[in-house]
Amino acid sequence: MYPTPGQQMALSQLFGCVRVVFNDGLRARQQARIAGEPWITDGQLSARLTAAKATPERAWLAKFKSRKDRRQACRFTANARFKILPGGNLCLPKIGDVQVRWSRPLPSDPSSVTVIKDAAGRYFASFVIEADSSADAQRFPVPDAEVGIDLGLTAFAVLSDGTKIRSPRFLRQAERKLRRIQRTHSRKQAGSRNRHKSRAQLARAHARVAARRADFHHKVSTAIIRDNQAVYAEDLCVAALARTRLAKSIYDAGWSAFTRMLAYKAARYGRVFATVGRFEPTSQVCSACGANDGPKPLAVRTWTCAVCGAVHDRDLNAAKNIVALGRRETHNARGGGVRPGDALAVAGETGTLRGAA
Repeated sequence: MYPTPGQQMALSQLFGCVRVVFNDGLRARQQARIAGEPWITDGQLSARLTAAKATPERAWLAKFKSRKDRRQACRFTANARFKILPGGNLCLPKIGDVQVRWSRPLPSDPSSVTVIKDAAGRYFASFVIEADSSADAQRFPVPDAEVGIDLGLTAFAVLSDGTKIRSPRFLRQAERKLRRIQRTHSRKQAGSRNRHKSRAQLARAHARVAARRADFHHKVSTAIIRDNQAVYAEDLCVAALARTRLAKSIYDAGWSAFTRMLAYKAARYGRVFATVGRFEPTSQVCSACGANDGPKPLAVRTWTCAVCGAVHDRDLNAAKNIVALGRRETHNARGGGVRPGDALAVAGETGTLRGAA
């Protein structure tokens, strides 16, 4: 969204009103719970808001005055009578016609719109619509492939089919520029207009890094979901990994955001997405024969199985083990047999160990 300066001021005032009204409603419900009173409904809160505007303490709600905030939002429901005009502008009550650059056409009439201003000073309109599941199913044909994903830092992702996706390292690329802007910002006098401008410049620089990372995640996750019926990944504990010396690189990769995209896109397009346990030794087990060679330092990128002699790329081998574990768990969840079949006893198994009591 590209509101005019007057519309920006009106939106800023509206954001402040929304924040105060929300906090008033939350406080009222908390006080009612503590006092043992019945739950206060939305309709009752709305009536209280109307009455509060007549009091001196909240009379300013009808005049749109508020304080500044870093990230602000307000929601317009269908009752607010917002409209999408034929020319593409968005008509908001008490704000006017706001210029919008659309990222995509809306597939159906929206039931509400949320206007968001982020820390970088950008404005966005987020619409709630009813999705068409049949249209989503037709967008991507049903494939028959399954894939396991090993997430890493040397390569962002290695797929069990041999595909390697390089790690863009967006934060590392922008680190020098961010450091320079941060130094300039720290030298500005607190509370001055120049400090406010430098803060916005720093926020825009970080927003560009985050936007590039999100765009990369969306493109890669969509391609993986499009080409595979089932996708399996490792259930990584990012919070624990981020407490190591690799914290900056781990956060730069954005594994959590990427796996969340895989999960909701799989649900939307009728795919299967599952995770395998984080304690599974996917990097230690030979994907060819199943022998466990034990833990290996991160510096070891290739290794040879001591049992069958197969030479493995560390990440590709882990991805193959992940897809095998994912298939096993998925089949079990669908009612497949968990117990192994009957087998002949190994010679000497029924005997007594020497030295046993």
